[in-house]
Amino acid sequence: MFVHAFESLGLPFGWAWFVGTVASILVLTVGLLLTVAYVLLADRKIFAAVQMRRGPNVVGAFGLLQSFADFFKFAFKEVVIPSSANKGLFLFAPLLTFTLAFIAFAVVPVAHGWVISDINVGILYLFAISSLGVYGVIVGGWASNSKYPFLSAMRSAAQMVSYEVSIGFVLVTVMLFAGSLNLTKIVEAQRHGWFAFTILFPMFIVFFVSAIAETNRPPFDLVEAESELVGGFHTEYSGARFMLFYLAEYINTITICALTVTLFLGGFNGPVPFGPAALWGFIWFLVKTIVLVVVFFWIRVTLPRLRYDQLMQFGWKMIIPANLVYLMLVAVYVAFAARGDLPQYWSGG
Repeated sequence: MFVHAFESLGLPFGWAWFVGTVASILVLTVGLLLTVAYVLLADRKIFAAVQMRRGPNVVGAFGLLQSFADFFKFAFKEVVIPSSANKGLFLFAPLLTFTLAFIAFAVVPVAHGWVISDINVGILYLFAISSLGVYGVIVGGWASNSKYPFLSAMRSAAQMVSYEVSIGFVLVTVMLFAGSLNLTKIVEAQRHGWFAFTILFPMFIVFFVSAIAETNRPPFDLVEAESELVGGFHTEYSGARFMLFYLAEYINTITICALTVTLFLGGFNGPVPFGPAALWGFIWFLVKTIVLVVVFFWIRVTLPRLRYDQLMQFGWKMIIPANLVYLMLVAVYVAFAARGDLPQYWSGG
């Protein structure tokens, strides 16, 4: 993001790349943390509005500093480690979950040229990171040496792996449509039409539903089901370690919404810019992501939690078979469109 800026200051390319990459990572980290603070506030405000309450409104004007007060509260709380827990893994699990949540955003282009690592296998990178994310939950639940977190860890292993399969099929259809694994090229392929408004619309819906399950958000929050498992995999966690799990969940929510925008809603593409193209693209990307985050929260306060058997049946008996059939149809369509036998409604391929 900042490499060319440091090169223009006279730094050699090697130093410009190093300093620019470090600066980009710092900007992304601070930006994500500030975004999470206000996404948390928005979640609580929306929940309160649906229940006809005020929500946080004391700390700062309109409660705008509530999330920062909560941060300091968690940061200075005592960290309690159960005597029978595996202490090394118990402390490692939240760090793993938090780190994986952050690094997933490294390949998401927020504007033209604004991406930390514009690699050619961006989709594979994201799929690998999402696959590793389940280990933080499993390790945390198992290392606690408590029956309820352990049951939650078993649930998470089945739930997250199951819906990763569904997400994988969706990513393959997008790759076929765009003709690339690079996320920036996928966005550029949507210059004249978002994939969500082509024959990929059903896959857009499937991806969004699977993403809710993958991030353990309601109504698919069976991993944290308070009424059944006390608090789920993080029951034994307190203080800063619990905060890391909590922040990771919301960072994953932001990341999956940003990925949905990138894959199906044109990414940073928007109307004719009234200013620098990159800045205008970032504004459009931000607006689309915020709208999807609000939809996530709207679903949370609207739908009741599913039973675990309903969750698994929905994934394996409905979504995955439908994905397989639709993947084959998309592959046939792309093959005939490339030959000119069918109209092509996108700018990639």
